[in-house]
Amino acid sequence: MDRIIINGGIPLTGRIRVAGAKNAALPLMCAALLTSAPVRLENMPNLADIRSLSHLLAQHGVETQMQAGGALGHSLALQAETIVSTEAPYELVRKMRASVLVLGPLLARCGQARVSLPGGCAIGARPVDLHLKGMEALGAKITLEQGYIAASAPKGLKGAEIIFPTISVGATENIMMAACLAEGQTRLINAAREPEIVDLAKMLMAMGAKITGAGTDVIEIRGVTALKGCHHEILPDRIEAGSLAMAVAATGGRAILENANLAMFGSGVEVMQQAGLKFTPKANAVEVEAKDIFGVDVMTEPHPGFPTDLQAQIMAMLCSANGASMITESIFENRYMHVPELLRMGANIALHGRSAIVRGVTHLKGAEVMATDLRASMSLVIAGLVAQGETIINRVYHLDRGYEKLEEKLMACGAKIKRVA
Repeated sequence: MDRIIINGGIPLTGRIRVAGAKNAALPLMCAALLTSAPVRLENMPNLADIRSLSHLLAQHGVETQMQAGGALGHSLALQAETIVSTEAPYELVRKMRASVLVLGPLLARCGQARVSLPGGCAIGARPVDLHLKGMEALGAKITLEQGYIAASAPKGLKGAEIIFPTISVGATENIMMAACLAEGQTRLINAAREPEIVDLAKMLMAMGAKITGAGTDVIEIRGVTALKGCHHEILPDRIEAGSLAMAVAATGGRAILENANLAMFGSGVEVMQQAGLKFTPKANAVEVEAKDIFGVDVMTEPHPGFPTDLQAQIMAMLCSANGASMITESIFENRYMHVPELLRMGANIALHGRSAIVRGVTHLKGAEVMATDLRASMSLVIAGLVAQGETIINRVYHLDRGYEKLEEKLMACGAKIKRVA
């Protein structure tokens, strides 16, 4: 099993290209199930999660072909001319939670689906009940049997008004895709507003779907009888951009993030600015630098609030800040598994329920640590880049799920980092 070795204390300087957004790419790939026509996705990241979903889609009969990227990153061609299976088996779904997003497209196009309950990072329960209640509202019959979701709609789906009791990105995506082929109008109230939702809506509309309100808390979809193929460029990954910005800032460096813009950070940019990061907009890029990091208070919230997917990274940056910080995790109940590993490196962190008090220390110290999930992996990389001495990060396969060629990008900016078997 691979691990990453970092010798820290070197400011990051240079240019780094931000890849296409993984959290947008996965639902976009599932949307290809809605049509028999070819779909091409540009700016596609080449990640473990993308490959896992490609294997699952192939099992359904989708032909996929990844081409090495140029100026727009990688290109992925998909065509679901014939659906050969409506079952998503456990051995493929267990690897990541986004696999449940095949449920809506399969149900809408084929009238049935049997999907294993999903897996993924162990950062909380993340139940799929909102997905299932939404499908039932559209007229599907849902049963749970032996760890599988069995859904059927032999007479097709019908539009409905669906009110989400809590905001769910995945449920919004799944139901929005299903509603595109439902009869009549569907109205999603208290829908997720993430940029990835907007990107999915853009692709679906390019395929002929009729959608309004994406990016607001009310999305309306008027069903059509069929969708066509399309060519779509995936938006840049705001989580990778934020992670890289904090890595640069934590080391006291200065770098240009290509394929990025300030708007992608939402209100998170204000939190990072309060912490001492300086951003300068460039042409299709953002320059980031920091001389000193200061303690700030952070609460994770649904978009446009501070993303839960950047919580671990900002904690790592704040470990060596001037002053104290309070971080409150309001999305997932078990997303502080990186804290014991940061403590091994000399961090001063105290947990109080869903809040963490982080008191900045003069120096973090290199240590052997273990990655527990995708974003925790990146937090340990940031800590290793800052720490004195050598840091060894084990179980970095998590990192490969969401960051493409991370070591190469950091090495190009001066980091002493390498991957070893």
